[in-house]
Amino acid sequence: MRIHLLAVGTKMPTWVVTATEDYVGRMPAHCQVLVRELVAEKRTKSSDLNRICELEGEKLLAAIPAGSFVIALDVLGKAWSTEQLAGQLDQWLGSGQDVALLVGGPEGLSKACLQRADLKWSLSVLTFPHPLVRIIIAEQLFRAWSILSNHPYHRGG
Repeated sequence: MRIHLLAVGTKMPTWVVTATEDYVGRMPAHCQVLVRELVAEKRTKSSDLNRICELEGEKLLAAIPAGSFVIALDVLGKAWSTEQLAGQLDQWLGSGQDVALLVGGPEGLSKACLQRADLKWSLSVLTFPHPLVRIIIAEQLFRAWSILSNHPYHRGG
């Protein structure tokens, strides 16, 4: 089973790439996390931000691997505790089906992405910068895996 982290935005700062790769690299082969960056549309003062969001949504939808369970990262989605995320990860692993996590650009996800999603997940009611979202997702997936594997990384309780 693979988790495809599909995110709008390229040319992330080195600290984002390093931190994301660190957590992704800790995941076991049977639960591989693959990060795919999609080029963001150019924005100007006169840009139609709704149209930009739609175009970025089209890119995200096109990048979803066939047969994947699709999860949209959305502030209005379901919030999970780390332990609940571990339960979700356990279900995903048990299904053997790939998972695609959709992370939109600065304007969020298009309506088409939200409609396509099998599930909507909210990391927080807070708004995070998109580069930081990648790190949070990678770290929380590793933490969830550590719970399932009785790895000492997660010491919460």
